[in-house]
Amino acid sequence: MCGITGIFAFNLVGKFNMINVTAATMALAKRGPDFQDIYTDSWVGLGHRRLSIIDTSQAGHQPMWDDGKRFCIIFNGEIFNYRELREELKQRGISFRSDSDTEVLLQLFILEKENCLQRLNGFFAFCIYDLQEQSLFLARDRYGIKPLLFLMDEDKFIFGSEMKALIHYGIEKKIDYASLHAYLQLNYIPGPDSIFVTVKKLQPGHYLKVQRGKLDQQRFYTLPTNGDSTPLTYESAKDKFKTLLEESVKKRLVADVPLGSFLSGGLDSSIVAGLAARHKPDIHTFSIGYKDEPFFDETDYAKLVVKHFNTSHTVFSLSNDDLYSHLHSILDYIDEPFADSSAIAVYILSRETRKHATVALSGDGADELLAGYNKHEAAFLMLNAGWKEKAVTSLGGLWSALPKSRNSTLFNKFRQLDRFARAMKLSPTDRYWQLATFASDAESRDLLSPKSKEQLDDQLFQNRKRGWLSEIRNADSINAFLRNDLHLVLTNDMLTKVDLMSMANGLEVRVPFLDYELVNFVTNLPEEFKINRQLRKRIAQDAFKETLPAKLYNRPKKGFEVPLLKWFRTEMKSLINDDLLSQRRIEEQGIFNYQSVNALKKQLFSGNPGDVHARIWALIVFQWWHKKTISS
Repeated sequence: MCGITGIFAFNLVGKFNMINVTAATMALAKRGPDFQDIYTDSWVGLGHRRLSIIDTSQAGHQPMWDDGKRFCIIFNGEIFNYRELREELKQRGISFRSDSDTEVLLQLFILEKENCLQRLNGFFAFCIYDLQEQSLFLARDRYGIKPLLFLMDEDKFIFGSEMKALIHYGIEKKIDYASLHAYLQLNYIPGPDSIFVTVKKLQPGHYLKVQRGKLDQQRFYTLPTNGDSTPLTYESAKDKFKTLLEESVKKRLVADVPLGSFLSGGLDSSIVAGLAARHKPDIHTFSIGYKDEPFFDETDYAKLVVKHFNTSHTVFSLSNDDLYSHLHSILDYIDEPFADSSAIAVYILSRETRKHATVALSGDGADELLAGYNKHEAAFLMLNAGWKEKAVTSLGGLWSALPKSRNSTLFNKFRQLDRFARAMKLSPTDRYWQLATFASDAESRDLLSPKSKEQLDDQLFQNRKRGWLSEIRNADSINAFLRNDLHLVLTNDMLTKVDLMSMANGLEVRVPFLDYELVNFVTNLPEEFKINRQLRKRIAQDAFKETLPAKLYNRPKKGFEVPLLKWFRTEMKSLINDDLLSQRRIEEQGIFNYQSVNALKKQLFSGNPGDVHARIWALIVFQWWHKKTISS
């Protein structure tokens, strides 16, 4: 796991930016604390920060060249089937200087070019420079586990693992108002776009080639739409699911450094930890506990799993003060507005885990694959509505009037019933969007100042939105909902969060549920294998029912939440009212409409906050980012 950046200059103007390669590489230091090196020639500069995982010797350092000094690679990620590929390449006459997966990837590319991508089982973002051809080849893994951003103009092509690297090349910081409009609804910015007009994200399952000042971008992977022609029974599907997931976990236990597993106490991380313990009996597991927030604390369930599998376990028991103490560090590291507040917990879990291990397994991806979220259950019930669902919908006026808050079991239920009643009346596309967002299009637009509204290209936004919802359009089914989650929510929210917060602490996180063979299998399973009225993630629950502690079966899901509402009303009240969201700052900045911001603040401090804390958090993150990146 590493950080990569580079530049390809097309003329003398672009060449002037070559002086920034070292600074851009240094900006990624936390991603790769073990080693740094750069390569430059007349027109190309490549930088690499290394987090040593496989073959930690100097032989694995990058940029790495082939023996003929024609091809050079910088690579972020892991190839889990590299040993098998290495043996195959040796049979084809290739010799190796190292035991690294990087060298295997380089040699495979030399032989097979872009076709090598179909052979890779792992996660990756990499660049290969062909000195003879004078070209760059860049690729990103199938699901976007590893990030890759780029910018191309008439003078140059630049790229990096994080926005902070690109900023060091002196890019134009022109805000993309269609991206801002999306951010105010989703709390993140979907690719391929970014907060800046000129910067794009290479989409998952894509590669690009840059040569002679031209960029050619192609897709190499698409979620399969047709499953095995032989129908599977539920029992045989359970068996295959178990086998594929166990094989995935086994592949991800390969490391030359200490390896552990996150263990929240939920189903997904418990399955992964249990499978890991079967093949690595000394596995170390890690959990976060909340001293002050019993509503969010799951450590009792985690302890059941620890006892069941006899793992070495560490609980990081945190107070609200512990959580709050890291807030500024997290906000400082975010280099594009990103407001999933559970990033705070992931940051602290990663920070503490890194004291014991360099690699951690996680259960990410299972919810999007197998219908694990509240919204999936809501969507299922809407599609299969009975008298209860119709009654909830008919009482929409009541739910709308009742107090709503995520920080109370009762008020959270009112919040969920209100969202359900409103979503029930919508089309499949509008329903999906309403369940995926924290604010409507109108609410987001209302937050913008008149000047910002003028700069918002509504047609551009609508075109992008159609792309984000491509899987759900005219497909009123749970499987369509899940497919859309995989390419919208998983890539742009969940995986972005885990990569950013883990790499801020030099920790590699591996996600067994996103092995492409497992994803290809699960995607086309009948939706009744994934969810029914009694069970979410049905096939996972049933496949591992006999393996896990009985109390984990069909237990209520808890989110990875942090107590934002309390902070906003106490420690952060001055920051909100007197600084970031003050009338003076908002009006001087000119991006937001202060009357609308003030209305949110009033709701925040009322007895009926609803989901407003999520929208306030989005504004705080943006304002902090703007102050640090634009205003400074």
